[in-house]
Amino acid sequence: MTADFLPALQSALTGAIPGFERIEKMRRLSGGASQETWAFDAIVEGKGEPLILRRSPGGAERVTVGSHAVTLETEALAIESARAQGVAAPRVRHLLKPEDGVGHSYVMDRLPGETIARKILRDAEFAEVRPKLARQCGEILARIHQVDVAPLRSALTVIDGPAQLRRYRDLYDAYDYPHPVFEFAFKWLEPRMASSGRQTLVHGDFRHGNLLISPRGVEAALDWELTHIGDPLEDIGWICTNSWRFGVAEKVVGGFGDLEDLLTGYEAADGAHFTAEDVRTWIVYGSLKWGVMCMTMYQGFLRDGSVERAAIGRRCSETEIDLINLIVHGRL
Repeated sequence: MTADFLPALQSALTGAIPGFERIEKMRRLSGGASQETWAFDAIVEGKGEPLILRRSPGGAERVTVGSHAVTLETEALAIESARAQGVAAPRVRHLLKPEDGVGHSYVMDRLPGETIARKILRDAEFAEVRPKLARQCGEILARIHQVDVAPLRSALTVIDGPAQLRRYRDLYDAYDYPHPVFEFAFKWLEPRMASSGRQTLVHGDFRHGNLLISPRGVEAALDWELTHIGDPLEDIGWICTNSWRFGVAEKVVGGFGDLEDLLTGYEAADGAHFTAEDVRTWIVYGSLKWGVMCMTMYQGFLRDGSVERAAIGRRCSETEIDLINLIVHGRL
């Protein structure tokens, strides 16, 4: 696929990257559900540097009204703020301006690694590093949650536990499609999510698919479009949600590790002390959230007949089983 904005991007990078000469091997990647992802090599003083262009669809401004997604400009700012705190994330090399003619986008380093859960959890090349990943995730999350949010407050929304629950309660109610287990989970969560006063930077989608992992470990946290200010347990609970374990249910953290290792890594990196019971509340929320998201996919199937939406929509039943195990039986 040829990028019609290639000449404009080359012109913009000429002034942004010292020694930049040209772009080679530009190609669009298949990953990225909401944004365009383009890989290319920048020839800088005769040597190739692997880079990524993250661009809104067609270059148009991202619509953030009615969603929790931030602008690409805010996303880039959050990434650099996190990197300054020692978070493993790709370096932002250049934020494109409207006058550059590329559209809303930014350029960042292209790092080695894999994001596909099936490979990370099952391929032999990751066997040695898998037992170390949970602790590494804990360390990365602790650093994310230590980022100074003062410079980001004007750009980020505060979405705490009660706000999270209200959003998915309203979405669930709008479908007029009762699920008794979901009703049970909402009632169970209401008092438990109302008590926290913690507010930190939150990645918002810290899970498989958004973690770049190599045989050396976690290389980077990707896709910061849902970043906000909220309860740090949201990030911890999300990666521990059974839907993101991809069939390896006994390994609570992403199907590759134990919760104890994640929490140990979190505390070792100067994070707060959390218990398994603290995390359980947010795993319940993560399971309920994914269940309602599956309902949304089903509603999409009713409109357009998409087989993919139907396949995801039917997974509501999986989250109902997870919720019963979590709430009634206390199983993580």
